[in-house]
Amino acid sequence: MLTQLAVSGYRSIRDLSLELRALNIVTGANGSGKSSLYRALRLLSEIAQGRLVASLAQEGGLASALWAGPEKISRSMRAGEHPVQGTRRADVISLKLGFTSDDYGYAADLGLPVMGGPFLRDPQVKAEAMWTGQKLGRHNVFAERRGASVRLRRGTTGEWRQASTTLSPFDSMVTHCADSDDGLELLRMRERMRNWRFYDSLRTDREAPARRPQVMTYTPVLAGDGADLAAAITTIRSIGDAGALAGAIDDAFPGATLAVAGDDFAGVEMRQPGLLRPMGAAELSDGTLRYLLLVAALLSPRLPEIMVLNEPEASLHPQLIEPLARLLIAASARCQIVVVSHSERLVETLRLGQDVAAFTLHKDLGETRVDDPGDTHWAWPSR
Repeated sequence: MLTQLAVSGYRSIRDLSLELRALNIVTGANGSGKSSLYRALRLLSEIAQGRLVASLAQEGGLASALWAGPEKISRSMRAGEHPVQGTRRADVISLKLGFTSDDYGYAADLGLPVMGGPFLRDPQVKAEAMWTGQKLGRHNVFAERRGASVRLRRGTTGEWRQASTTLSPFDSMVTHCADSDDGLELLRMRERMRNWRFYDSLRTDREAPARRPQVMTYTPVLAGDGADLAAAITTIRSIGDAGALAGAIDDAFPGATLAVAGDDFAGVEMRQPGLLRPMGAAELSDGTLRYLLLVAALLSPRLPEIMVLNEPEASLHPQLIEPLARLLIAASARCQIVVVSHSERLVETLRLGQDVAAFTLHKDLGETRVDDPGDTHWAWPSR
């Protein structure tokens, strides 16, 4: 489980560190920075996938993703006594991402490329560190990268070994220096980060893949767009918690039952009281289909370390909000959950769960801030 998330210099986030719990709620007005926080978590996962450069390129390159405000915001600026304006920079330009978990911590410092060359918008990894415990220090770091140089601490002797002196600036030590010897902890962390799961594009439109018959195959993890819904539902019934699946459907649609019809190609059907025939996936409302997709995601037989859902309440009728909240609370007992939401009703219902952290974001002079980030103390690796 992640215990802390730290972001610096990304979009509207100048410097933010949050203490995480089993169930985490991120809310706030439009433009308050919820999407930036969600994207920061996703960028951390994509470091382990080797997709960091491509992901930032979709945002317009590093220059478009960097904090756009002044390096420092003084008290007089916040009080309105002086205008917000840039001053001569004292620090280097950087985008920093990091987290701690129950056992390990990781942080990366991304910077602008040197002048010249054809890829001026690509970020460069300037520094990385991985350590044991909750705070980076001199004695608990076991992997560090500065520029092209990577060092790993030997597990038996505690001595440092040079793992690389030529690591490319667009590669991470997480993907290129993990091995079964001195880089075993890197390897383990890489696989855990790759397993983080994000749902922000579950499709429910008329052409949504979930509305069409699908090839039936073993599917313990629902696809990001929900394309394999029928197979995921069948897998839950086969090796997962079939009782929880039936209960989640009845909680939202009393008396209704779910079925998967077809052999090699199959689709989801819902039978409801009073109807003479089941309703196929193509006939279901957007809200009903979205709820079924969320059920399949949250009852996955193969859980990740952390699951992040961006606005899961979209297109749901208000009557489905409380069943969804109960589903999320139950899921947080099995894996760590982060919910980014606009729905006040969903947020208030989720607050009733156990081991909950709720963060309300707001803007202050363009900077995303949170009133109560928790007990956070963070140190970044040096370049």
